[in-house]
Amino acid sequence: MTSSKTLIAVVLICLIGTGMLNSRPVLGEWYVAGQFGANFADQVSDIHGTGNLSGFRAPDFDLQSSLLYGAKVGNFPGNGWFGLELDVFHSTPHVKNLDDVPGFHMRVTNVGVNLLARYPGVTFQPYAGIGAGVAIARIGDSATTRGSTDASSALNLLVGIRAFVTPYVALFTEYKYSQSTFEFSHAFGASSGFSGNYDAHILVTGLSYHF
Repeated sequence: MTSSKTLIAVVLICLIGTGMLNSRPVLGEWYVAGQFGANFADQVSDIHGTGNLSGFRAPDFDLQSSLLYGAKVGNFPGNGWFGLELDVFHSTPHVKNLDDVPGFHMRVTNVGVNLLARYPGVTFQPYAGIGAGVAIARIGDSATTRGSTDASSALNLLVGIRAFVTPYVALFTEYKYSQSTFEFSHAFGASSGFSGNYDAHILVTGLSYHF
């Protein structure tokens, strides 16, 4: 998992942001959005054995880039500078072959809450955010692994720009960084698995409706 200090700091930022938002009118500007793009996942790094394989190390696992899709729901109270959003996205950054060892399928779903800051322009709105969430990862059965699932805390960072094409509809482009640590405790049997750090660089575009 991400370090406890980092996660606590992110949660505190979101809680402080929630308090700031609650001091404004409740309704404000709501939006829903769809997003699609690519996950340029780097590696699963710092691989350690777990269970019966504790103490063993393995080379980093290279990941395939994959398509990504998801959705957002958010609110800017008082149509102001600060907002909160629920951000959900899914991708399949499969693990590549390691020399003669075959790779295996992996899928990751991230569900996060982000604190956003934006410039509330009429046409263009650059924005940035930080958030915490849960990343749910699943690896599939292969010649060397058994199916295993893990849910881990996630740190999410993002920056983007939104352009309104009508008073209610906007196009946006966004870069995200997501970090988690997964532990697949049954990947090599009932009592043997591995853990590793997952880092993803994500580029998406999408369409949002504001009301």
